Amino acid sequence: VQLQASGGGLVQAGGSLRLSCQASGRTLSSYHIGWFRQAPGKEREFVAAISRWSGGTIDYAEFVKGRFTISRDNAKNTVYLQMNSLKPEDTAVYYCAAKGSPSYNGIYYSSYYAYWGQGTQVTVSS
Repeated sequence: VQLQASGGGLVQAGGSLRLSCQASGRTLSSYHIGWFRQAPGKEREFVAAISRWSGGTIDYAEFVKGRFTISRDNAKNTVYLQMNSLKPEDTAVYYCAAKGSPSYNGIYYSSYYAYWGQGTQVTVSS
């Protein structure tokens, strides 16, 4: 499956952005999907994940709980990351990824994901 992340941009602190992760090649509904981010000089870190099919299981990193919302629209073959109350420390390249196995285990770890989008830059100014 090929993933295309989009929706990044420049926003002031307190603002909002919605990132999209669209799939081609295969239906996205059969994959657990995660969002990760990487800031300059830092390691890639987990942001959020949603389970496959109906997306009944969702997980967030502590630092985005209450501000970010992950969702999926299987009809559009797309997973979204709604980001509200953005902070300058949210500045990073955001990546979506699809897990390679049916198991939800390991959802927090980038090494468990088999397919990655190209990333979209999010910059939050103070």
